[in-house]
Amino acid sequence: MLERITIDPAVCHGKPCIRGLRYPVATVLEWLASGMTPEDILTDYEDLQPGDIQAVLAYAARLSHVQRMLPLAA
Repeated sequence: MLERITIDPAVCHGKPCIRGLRYPVATVLEWLASGMTPEDILTDYEDLQPGDIQAVLAYAARLSHVQRMLPLAA
């Protein structure tokens, strides 16, 4: 599924995007966080597929795996 997420310096300044399209992963996550459902997104952006939304979530989950977080300096 993660093969749907591509990184190309010529597309969106190298930000992770969906299938080489100009839909950055971060943007789709912001849509979901704002309350849009996957169905809303797929209706508004017809070139996206259900697997794309799942890939964005899987990519974000993978990025969230950290060994340890240190507190920010004051």
